[in-house]
Amino acid sequence: MNDAGRLLTFSKSDDPSRATLKVDASRKSPHRVNPRLYGKFCEHLGANIINGMEAQILRNPTFARWHFARGENNIYGGSEPEPTIEKIKERAEHFTQKHGLPAAAKLYDAYKDSLAYHWSRLGAKEEVRYSNDVGPHGGRAQRIEILKTPSSEAGLAQFIFLPLHRTRRYEFRIVARATKNVELNLSLGASENDGAAARGLCSAKLQVAAEWQTLRGALEVPATEKVSNDTCIRVALTASGPANIVIGRVLLYPGDHVNYADPEIIQMLRDSKLPLLRWPGGNFVSGYRWRDGVGPVDQRPTRPNPAWEGLEYNFFGTDEFIAYCKTVGCEPLICVNGGDGTPEEAAAWIEYCNGSLDTPMGKLRAQNGHPEPYNVRLWEVGNELSGSWQVSWTTPDGYADRYLRFREAMLKADPSIRLIACGGIGDCNGDWNHHVVATCASKMQTITDHILNGIRVGAETDPIELYHAFMGHSVVLANGYAKLGEYMKAKGIPQPRIAVTECQLFPRWQGEAKPDGKLTPQTMIHPATIAEAIYFTTIIHECIRLGDLIEMFTHSATVNHGGGLRKYRERSFGNPVHYAHVMSAPLMNGTPVAVELSSAVYSTKKAFSNIPPLENVPAVDAMAVLSESGKELIVMLVHRAATTGAIQLSLDVKGFSAANEAELLTLADEVPYGANTYEQPEKIVPRQSGVRVVDGRVALTLPAYSVSRLTIAAAP
Repeated sequence: MNDAGRLLTFSKSDDPSRATLKVDASRKSPHRVNPRLYGKFCEHLGANIINGMEAQILRNPTFARWHFARGENNIYGGSEPEPTIEKIKERAEHFTQKHGLPAAAKLYDAYKDSLAYHWSRLGAKEEVRYSNDVGPHGGRAQRIEILKTPSSEAGLAQFIFLPLHRTRRYEFRIVARATKNVELNLSLGASENDGAAARGLCSAKLQVAAEWQTLRGALEVPATEKVSNDTCIRVALTASGPANIVIGRVLLYPGDHVNYADPEIIQMLRDSKLPLLRWPGGNFVSGYRWRDGVGPVDQRPTRPNPAWEGLEYNFFGTDEFIAYCKTVGCEPLICVNGGDGTPEEAAAWIEYCNGSLDTPMGKLRAQNGHPEPYNVRLWEVGNELSGSWQVSWTTPDGYADRYLRFREAMLKADPSIRLIACGGIGDCNGDWNHHVVATCASKMQTITDHILNGIRVGAETDPIELYHAFMGHSVVLANGYAKLGEYMKAKGIPQPRIAVTECQLFPRWQGEAKPDGKLTPQTMIHPATIAEAIYFTTIIHECIRLGDLIEMFTHSATVNHGGGLRKYRERSFGNPVHYAHVMSAPLMNGTPVAVELSSAVYSTKKAFSNIPPLENVPAVDAMAVLSESGKELIVMLVHRAATTGAIQLSLDVKGFSAANEAELLTLADEVPYGANTYEQPEKIVPRQSGVRVVDGRVALTLPAYSVSRLTIAAAP
């Protein structure tokens, strides 16, 4: 089960500027590199799925009552609503500033004026009146009354950015009715700096009748118009005369969407050869009703997000998730609602995914356009249920009871599925895991861990100590996982497994920034920095060394949440950790081989949350793998010390007949807090170079704060 001693032998070097690595390709691990170690996690949080993985551009397109979260947990778990109007005003101002939207949008004033949050007034108050109404399938809709012929434009608007670098065609879908027939105008315009006016780019006339109807069409920005991703666009729905209209939803998609998903995000996940995707949460799932997310999209309800600020529109439900996985080419992992959900609800979800057409849920799936079963094999029973922030959190005894009841119902729905039990947070060998394992050992094999150290940092935090603690965390984790595996085995689980289903750097700033502080918010490491790429890679290497103990690893997360990808103003780019995923992809299904490493070490004096003081952490981490075909030797090298500068590495290979040339990819930055940005989206990307191989020997320079991949082909 544990290959650590077989795969890595380490000795300390007194020279911090040099390291040596000997690779013996004849000494092979009995375990191949599990592709499931390179998975990702997506959750209905912020702009991770909606306005992230999804292609739909508008915010609050269903005109629902916005859920402002206070940032404090309800005593039963989940987010507490924000009741203070001044705090809501601050949120609106922050959102406008963060996204570079015109001040004239005045989201707060519109919100007070009975407009759905994220939408803005068009027309004078004496000419246009707004109020609440109800949509065709329930839920809030927006009533607009144009009281007299307006002196200028009258209706409502939203300020956005468009992916004009990709497409100038945009598809819309509007659900609306009116007290009497009226003509509306849907338009895109280039907004002036203050948002007071917009230069028209394109428009469409819409005929709205007395009964609810769905209006579809497309808008195309002419190629002659000089607009770009940085041009603020006003989407406006207006009438030229008196009207009384109710709008149920307005949706806008780029014309190049892929099944309503963002094509750039899909391509970047394909580039990483993504093998596994976990969904729908995360904290979100503990209050999620999966039935809300199936059936005709425009009939699905909008709900307050049970865990986070914002709304859940249910555009991206089970069918969309499975379609997304098929498009990307990855395996689905579904986490069920083990919070306020029931075993029967989870069993019905499994039947919906895997049941035949003669089952009630299989029949429903077919009615929704998907007659063939999805055959989802991996199911996680709840998320972080040990935490008081979780909807319907519980105790170790409470979870053991839930797990056994859920297990019985879920396996009855499909005996072939693989169940994953919910582990504790913070200490994989704590009371939660030991109690759950001891109680359920005869009926479980896999338990989860989430690597989320919520370390509070501030101006007095030593940045080198903080960085070194995170970069050495992998050693602590490996020891803890090996210990947990032995405990599980001792309790009667013959082949114990651990699933790491969330992981990211998680420092959180507190207090005020100081000009003379040791650390600032700008110099703090976080998931968007090169530090996350190093952190992730070292942890995965330890997982590989543990043989088959770590069954899967889903890194947090896909878009605009944790590490991975960023999407801003409808343009997507990768964080450094995304490129670490891309660089690591050739290791999948390869065979790890033995290495002997010698380098300098570092130690830390301070404990950071669950990371104790560390002793003698190697400055270099190395993993060598024979590719699946056996025709390449791939060596991953990580420079994780902050105090050594560049390291000269001497590499010696035996047991593999190497060609004379090798390819080196290096992902690095000069500082640990270096990151890609909207302005510099490719500041930190893998840089390629060639190196000579002489009699199986290679000389390399490992830059500080770097992940490198050396690929040596077999001699012809």
